Amino acid sequence: MKKQVKILIVDDEIDVLDFIAYNLQREGYKTLNAKDGIEAVQVASKEKPDLIILDIMMPRLDGFGVIDHLRHLPETKSTLIIFLTAKNDEDSELHAFNSGADDYLTKPIKPRLLISRIKALLRRKFEWSNETERMEVGNIVIDPESRLVIVGQARISLARKEFDLLSLLASRPGRVFPRHEILNAIWNDDETIGDRTIDVHIRKIRQKVGEANIKTVKGVGYKFDG
Repeated sequence: MKKQVKILIVDDEIDVLDFIAYNLQREGYKTLNAKDGIEAVQVASKEKPDLIILDIMMPRLDGFGVIDHLRHLPETKSTLIIFLTAKNDEDSELHAFNSGADDYLTKPIKPRLLISRIKALLRRKFEWSNETERMEVGNIVIDPESRLVIVGQARISLARKEFDLLSLLASRPGRVFPRHEILNAIWNDDETIGDRTIDVHIRKIRQKVGEANIKTVKGVGYKFDG
């Protein structure tokens, strides 16, 4: 019997919770609700959902506080998280991704788009969970199962998008990955994600694993040299 996907919806507006739950249940998902950040952490820790839809502006603990808590808990550190919020400024979006979010959508809610993003994330998670072979390139080891990077003897922890981006580049050493291909593979071709977001993630990866391996190909994209 196929496992039913469990999704936690976190928002302080009851109408929003009901609207999202209705649309997700029509697609066959099991839904859970939380009305503020503290309740979200409690429910996520207990129920271990496959995916969380998370608002930012909430009482007691905002969305950024929630994701910080969840990414430090063993049972939720790899849980898929989509921010769904009225905040549409670039700084909030970058903060979300740098905190470990998997996607970022702005209100008003577009049910078909939300469901499309959910399906894409779940599909990608399934693909990653079945890719357990370590990649070793030069002095860098990338372990998809533990989502850790080892540089020499040092174990490096990357944010989710950073790890996915490094893994993509390292999967084909020497091959140039154009920006549009990176965007499609890591951000599901999200038109709201631009070159700046990709560059920020590349800069953070270089800070953690070193400058030497990731090369910029001006006007095209990036490549990994072992």
